[in-house]
Amino acid sequence: MSTPRNPGEERGQTRARTQIQAQSPTVSLPRLAEMKRRREPIVMVTAYDWPSAQVAQEAGVDLVLAGDTAAMTVLGYPTTAQVTLEEMLVLTKAVRRGLSGPRLIGDLPFGSYERSHQQAIASALRLVKEAGADAVKFEGPVPDRARAIVDAGIPVMGHLGLTPQTTTALGGFRTQARDAHAARKLFDDAIALEQAGCFALVLEAVPAEVSTLVTERLQIPTIGIGAGADTDGQVLVLNDLLGIFDQFTPRFVKRYAEIRQEMLAAVSAFAEDVRSRRFPTDAHSYAMKPDELARLRTLLEADAA
Repeated sequence: MSTPRNPGEERGQTRARTQIQAQSPTVSLPRLAEMKRRREPIVMVTAYDWPSAQVAQEAGVDLVLAGDTAAMTVLGYPTTAQVTLEEMLVLTKAVRRGLSGPRLIGDLPFGSYERSHQQAIASALRLVKEAGADAVKFEGPVPDRARAIVDAGIPVMGHLGLTPQTTTALGGFRTQARDAHAARKLFDDAIALEQAGCFALVLEAVPAEVSTLVTERLQIPTIGIGAGADTDGQVLVLNDLLGIFDQFTPRFVKRYAEIRQEMLAAVSAFAEDVRSRRFPTDAHSYAMKPDELARLRTLLEADAA
């Protein structure tokens, strides 16, 4: 049985949520640039549906990525490469309905932008026009592709280091840019993406020393995930930090809850209550007025006669 809510406590929680939201105004691209200049840490999380978007909104994050990690954490695919643009549109639309403050970034899935500039622009336009994304993100050191999308009027976030869509080519989920030559290439790729017009850059699974140097050199914000503490911001997959997805846990993930265990315990308790007939009780059922029940019995008896 759930504990009755205290109205005063609920009002206090509502005020707290309002205060948090007031501290996180709509995050414009100039505001992100200002946060880098002022060394204000940028907070980004992924979200894949309306309720998780509402949580991100109320928690006061700055950026929300409707990420292609949904392929693995929500849709059950073995890698992110299997998710389609149509599926990403559905997920991004749901996230959009839960957000008003944080900037929403739509992830371009594998196969939706590699063929040509025209394909990339068309896919990005769908995420913006149909799903309501404020910007798009794509993986890889392809500055001319980024420039084409930016020139079409769509803000672009880059993504270097470990790029999950192409893990096969990278040798699996492994740290990138670990030797001087590879690190120099990443450094050059980051500068090229900045010059192409990207407004921010995700650095994933990169040695902290490398991401520090890249962050110091770039004028645009860097968002780290497994890239040390010196990036301009940090991002985690919501289902990882909440402990909902537990198939594997990358080293860079910190769990702030174990929601899957709570879900399992709750559903198991429900199943046990049903099988032992402890649920539902009268408190969970609807009742007919006695006179109407008597009238119904009379009608049924007449039908049977």
